[in-house]
Amino acid sequence: MSKKNNLLVAASGTGGHIFPALAVSKEVEDQWNIHWLGVHQRLDTNFIPKKYNLTTLNIKTPRKNIFLFYQYIKVLMSTFQVIRILQEKKINLVFTTGGYISAPTIIASKLLRIPVIIHESNLIPGMVTKYFGFLCNYVLLGFKKTNSYLKNCKTIFTGTPLREQFYKSNLLPKWAPAGKGPLLIVMGGSQGAKAINQILYESLEFLIEKKFRIVHIIGECNQKSCYVKNSKNYVQKIFTNEIAALIQNCDLVISRSGAGTINELIETEKPSILIPYPYSKNNHQEKNAMILAENGGSVLMNQNKISKELFEETIGRIFRKNLKSGKNQYEILEIMKKNMKSNNKTKSKIEIKKLINYFLKEF
Repeated sequence: MSKKNNLLVAASGTGGHIFPALAVSKEVEDQWNIHWLGVHQRLDTNFIPKKYNLTTLNIKTPRKNIFLFYQYIKVLMSTFQVIRILQEKKINLVFTTGGYISAPTIIASKLLRIPVIIHESNLIPGMVTKYFGFLCNYVLLGFKKTNSYLKNCKTIFTGTPLREQFYKSNLLPKWAPAGKGPLLIVMGGSQGAKAINQILYESLEFLIEKKFRIVHIIGECNQKSCYVKNSKNYVQKIFTNEIAALIQNCDLVISRSGAGTINELIETEKPSILIPYPYSKNNHQEKNAMILAENGGSVLMNQNKISKELFEETIGRIFRKNLKSGKNQYEILEIMKKNMKSNNKTKSKIEIKKLINYFLKEF
């Protein structure tokens, strides 16, 4: 079969949209010519390989203000640009992962009668999936329960695909703090999290004193120099491509609760403290976090109620040793690890590859 099938991948903005699309693209690139549709001045240019022929639209994420309706209209008007792109690149299939770029892409695909697949990674479906999912040939779900919110869509549960590094064993990076103390990975998603960074800064002296080793991923928008006495156990990074290696080799993750992070924790079976972004649409980050909190694999903390005292008490409780048992281990941490093993893992990349290749055409 000649490689003449053209796949448009529409994913932009955050790692939660981009990373699953990258995982799928890598899985199907031998059968498809991949073209990527992103948004100007977002994370896309940092992550999308040149071989995927990135094209960007100059649209902005609608913000809540008096011009909100106008902003939505502007996003939908970009449908005409997408139609031109689909025609010029002779696209046979569209795969998208939600976000505002998906709306004009789905409409354009429908008008040109090009099949389209959307993947929804959050438990509570995003606005585009909720209102435009019925136009798609398939809506792929990261979580089974999402099906109850999408009655008029042709849904298939596949799970959420992760980057390749999560499916193999990795050594702890050499730059990470060495030693015997428990290793904490603190991160706020692909864009960082000011609130998580702040609570860590406030508790850093406590953590260093208790011999914790800490890798702190602060994000590009939250740069701050932080010098601590005896800080060989504290490493701060703006960003790293070795996140799988860090999570696989740590004792506890402290993070936001985007769908990608939830699935990474399930795959690596790592306990966590999750601090959902309180202003996420439909409060979806809290709903995501509840998946792990309900089975005891994670501690859920409310950003608006968190304090230095509560944060330190929670860390101390998780890493308190049960001296009566005679075992030199952290009792609550071990229970959380055991609970994380009870989550079902999926072979999402294989399932999504089958669905995409179903639309392959013979030339």
